[in-house]
Amino acid sequence: MKKFALVTGASGGLGQAISLKLAAEGYSLYLHYNNNDEGMKALLQQVRKFGGEFIPIKADLSSKTGFLVLAENIFSLDAIVHNAGNAVHGLLGDLQEKEAEDLIQVHITSPLLLTKKLIPKLIQKKSGSIVLISSIWGQTGAACEVAYSMVKGAQISFAKALSKELAPSGVRVNAVAPGAIFTPMLNNLSHDELDSIAEEIPAGRLGTPDEVADSVEFLLSEKAAYITGQVLAVNGGWYA
Repeated sequence: MKKFALVTGASGGLGQAISLKLAAEGYSLYLHYNNNDEGMKALLQQVRKFGGEFIPIKADLSSKTGFLVLAENIFSLDAIVHNAGNAVHGLLGDLQEKEAEDLIQVHITSPLLLTKKLIPKLIQKKSGSIVLISSIWGQTGAACEVAYSMVKGAQISFAKALSKELAPSGVRVNAVAPGAIFTPMLNNLSHDELDSIAEEIPAGRLGTPDEVADSVEFLLSEKAAYITGQVLAVNGGWYA
């Protein structure tokens, strides 16, 4: 019996690593993306060697109807990884209203309504797992990333609350909170800035996308069968 997982934001750095890890573990995948056509083409070339079904779905989760486009293309389902995201840097006083609206739609509203649409597919199997990719800033907050910290904190609250609601149905809900992970999202930082961040981290280095992917795979697996409502921090001890 095939296992199907949905990975949102699958064409990005973390999304590709998560998708490859799950494909290697035998999952067939719904691979959501929006603008990164080249990233999706590259991902599809890599996952096909694993022999499952890999279905790309293009949808804009910053729009109010994007989640519906995605939900309408999902059929059999065993797991959801809410990984799609964007970031805004700068002082709160400089935040534009459209930037705030997009952050809330992508990180809170779309995952909430998409999950609502897809939950019956998990409940009817009386099994399944949902993982939200939050952030270290959702746990502790960051200056110059106030709005981003807010939406990532909301994702953690969502995971904790939904886990209690779905546990009687056999569905688990957890979050992963990465710290500084070496992905294209950090391309705007100089080598000196990256070195400065690494010096703040007790482990002495940035994390890798594969380390986040391993955490997601664990939480989806039967090894985590009694784990729900938790936040797994993958941050090298940066915030403990």
